[in-house]
Amino acid sequence: MDSAPEGVDPNVPNVARMYDYYLDGKDNFAADRAAAEQILKKFPDTKVGARANRAFLRRAVGYLVDQGVRQIIDLGAGLPTQGNTHEIAPDARVVYVDYDSVVCVHGRALLARKDNVDFLQADVREPDALLDKLGGLVDFEQPVAFLALAILHFIPDEVAYDVVAKLRKASAPGSHLVISHAVDPTPDVTPQALEIYKKATASLNLRTREEILRFFEGYELAEPGLTFPNGWRPDDPSAPGNGINFGYVGVGRKPAH
Repeated sequence: MDSAPEGVDPNVPNVARMYDYYLDGKDNFAADRAAAEQILKKFPDTKVGARANRAFLRRAVGYLVDQGVRQIIDLGAGLPTQGNTHEIAPDARVVYVDYDSVVCVHGRALLARKDNVDFLQADVREPDALLDKLGGLVDFEQPVAFLALAILHFIPDEVAYDVVAKLRKASAPGSHLVISHAVDPTPDVTPQALEIYKKATASLNLRTREEILRFFEGYELAEPGLTFPNGWRPDDPSAPGNGINFGYVGVGRKPAH
C-alpha cells in the first residue's frame, strides 16, 4: 500500500493491517510491517496461526451454510483477502463490520458490485449502536451467525462478555456464534508482545480456555466443542499440525428453548 486515505495515520501500527501482513497481503504500511516483525520475533508461529485461523473461517462458514444459515455478520472483518465469507457463502446475506476507516474503504471498493453483501463501519465494543445499524441490513427475526474471529482478544473483559451477551439476546433461536481467540503460548515473553500491541490500534487481552468457553454461555457447542483451530472439523484429520495450539475456536448454536 503506497498512500493512506484521508484521516488514516500510516505511522500508527494497525492490527488489521498487521494481520494482513501475516497473511502475506499487500494492504499494509511500513509501521504495520515493523510491528508485525517484532511480534514474529517473539512468536515465530504467528503467520502459521493466522493461516490456521483463516482455514477455520472457511470450514466454519461452510458448516453454517450446511445448517441453513443465510445471514452472516463478520465482526472485525479486517482487510479483504482471498476466501472471504461471501465467497464461501455466496447465497447468504453477508455483512462485514469493522471500525477502521481504511478497512472499510478497501472493503467497499472490493464489494462495490456484489449483491447481498455490505461493509458496515461500526465499533463492536458498542453493541447497542452496532445492533441499531445492523437492523436495517439483516432480519433479526430469522437466524443469524455472528463471526468473532481473532477480535475478542482485542476487547477487555468488562466489554467483551457484555458484547457477546447482547448479540445473543438480539438473535433468534437457531442463530450461531463463531469464535477464534488467542491464548498465552509463552508467558515469559508475552508481556513484551503486549507492549507492542499497546502502541498499535488495539491492545491484547489474552484469556484461558475456561474464560473463552464463557463466551458460549447460552449456546450449544457444535462438535468437537472448543478446540484448536486445525482440530475443528479438519479436512484431513491426520494432517501434521492438527494438534498445534494457536488458540481456541468454537461454534455455538442458540437453542430454541
